Amino acid sequence: MQFLKILFWFLLAFVAALFTYGNWTGVQINLWSGLIADVNLPLLLLVTFLLGFLPTYLYLGTVRWRLRQRLAACERLLVDQRAAPAMPAPVAAEPVVPADPALDGRPA
Repeated sequence: MQFLKILFWFLLAFVAALFTYGNWTGVQINLWSGLIADVNLPLLLLVTFLLGFLPTYLYLGTVRWRLRQRLAACERLLVDQRAAPAMPAPVAAEPVVPADPALDGRPA
């Protein structure tokens, strides 16, 4: 499985390198106050990708951290529960047997 991961990342890097080589053109971006920024297209795409990816990555990292904290708290509670002295088992009550057989409703 590790080989497939490495192969995937090399293939992705190769496609990105081909895209960068084929699209190395300047793009003008109009900024405020009449400023114009001249940026290469692959760099612009990388920045826009990161602007969309980072908030999601940070949100999912926060969710994972919260779940990890909850799991650690549950594990601590479980260890504390196991370390607590065991409660004695409840004593089962004996069934009450009537002293007179005529009282239980069956013929003798």
